[in-house]
Amino acid sequence: MDTRSIPRRLYVLIPLLGAPAWGGNTIPASIETGRPVLSAVVALDRYFAIAPGAATWTTETIEIDASLPKLAEHGRLTAIRSLLPFGRPEYHVLATEGDRTVRQQVIARYLSSEADSANLAPSSVAITPANYRFQYVASVSGDGARAYVFEITPRKKRPGLIKGQLWIDAATGLVVRLTGSLVRTPSIFVRRVNVTRDTLLRDGVAYAKKTRLEIDTRLVGRADLTITERPYSPESNDVGGTR
Repeated sequence: MDTRSIPRRLYVLIPLLGAPAWGGNTIPASIETGRPVLSAVVALDRYFAIAPGAATWTTETIEIDASLPKLAEHGRLTAIRSLLPFGRPEYHVLATEGDRTVRQQVIARYLSSEADSANLAPSSVAITPANYRFQYVASVSGDGARAYVFEITPRKKRPGLIKGQLWIDAATGLVVRLTGSLVRTPSIFVRRVNVTRDTLLRDGVAYAKKTRLEIDTRLVGRADLTITERPYSPESNDVGGTR
């Protein structure tokens, strides 16, 4: 999954701030602010140099947990997602449960938004210098890992772009956290969309991604989603995994 194109997949329907994880362990244990050190610049350059799609999972398991707190309703979906040509997703639903309103008005809309987002040009929303300004914020470390935090600000207020922070793993240049808000909401019925995506690394390789979405709507209040993704393994057909 090309982390530089994250906003493209979350544009139409996008959480909660928590600590990112490396290898399933939560950090940071320490935070250092100040002027960027050379290693932070090197990590950012390494991120820019990563080939598009280098971390893409063409087939993955996905679990979506959603809720409408104001209505006290919940729903869940488990599926296998495959990426078709041009990045369009195809779903094989394994299980679905919960309240009908959540399943139809939250989960189904999220799945539809992913299909719609495939129509956006990846270059128009990629987190690159062409679309964003980058400013060093801090270094965070813990459990033997270190990440550099950069504030990202869109150069234009364009659909699909996020104002927030990008956390880059010092060792690999991979994004371990993207957090912020869409600079333009996808609908007049949505006041605000917050997103946080954490990528879990093991031995320098991404093995799971967890996205938390908080959508402030005008009709039903807040909608919360947690999307967990892992590479699909046909041998184990594992749809449980990291939570």
